[in-house]
Amino acid sequence: MMRSLWTAATGMVAMQTHIDTLSNNLANVNTTGFKKSRAEFEDLMYQTLQIAGTETQNGGRLPVGMQIGMGVRPVTVHKFFTQGDFKNTGNPLDIAIEGEGFFLVDMNGEDVYTRDGSFKLDNEGRMVTAGGHALQPEFTVPPETVSVVITETGHIAALDREGAALAEADLDIYRFQNPAGLTAIGRNFYRESEASGAAVAGTPGDDNFGTLAQAFLEGSNVEMVDEMVGLIVGQRAYEINSKAITTSDGMLQTAINIKR
Repeated sequence: MMRSLWTAATGMVAMQTHIDTLSNNLANVNTTGFKKSRAEFEDLMYQTLQIAGTETQNGGRLPVGMQIGMGVRPVTVHKFFTQGDFKNTGNPLDIAIEGEGFFLVDMNGEDVYTRDGSFKLDNEGRMVTAGGHALQPEFTVPPETVSVVITETGHIAALDREGAALAEADLDIYRFQNPAGLTAIGRNFYRESEASGAAVAGTPGDDNFGTLAQAFLEGSNVEMVDEMVGLIVGQRAYEINSKAITTSDGMLQTAINIKR
């Protein structure tokens, strides 16, 4: 069987992964705090027919060898944590992180992390995500609160009519040595992994930690034009690989017909 059939098939599978990744990016173009991904590939093993540097019959050396590649495979889907655009919402419970960092959220007793700062109040007055998971450390807004103030450095205060603080807390954010190694678990949450390293807590604005912006939300960092161009390139690469299969099939058909 011709190698090109299997080689081109690996190319089609790889381009399908590429298209799947771009499609997910485009589907989340309006998801708060979403971070785009990029499929990355590597070539497969090679069949070596001649080794470069081999001595020839006349005493010389082959300047180049002869290796035939066996295709391609997806090796990783890399997530990029570049900053998304900010949107002014006017909602005092919305928080955007300007720079590096994640919010810590308690999801049924498990620590998870998110860039989505669209918090709400539950029936107890706690600041929670859209799914009802509490922001950590927990902050409860008393019923008598007139306004909530969140500073760039993470100090949260619920104020009464006279401007006196009814409740106060300091909000930490968290960084990772390798945020691309975080495990995405959906619902805008990430889980710590061996690849990401342990979470490091810090005060917003200190060292390399980002600052907080009240009444703003961070949008998706997906660039639609780039994704559309990537879709076109992926589609054409898929077509080219399918054409290679058709060409190889035609060559096999020609070889079969020689006997007739």
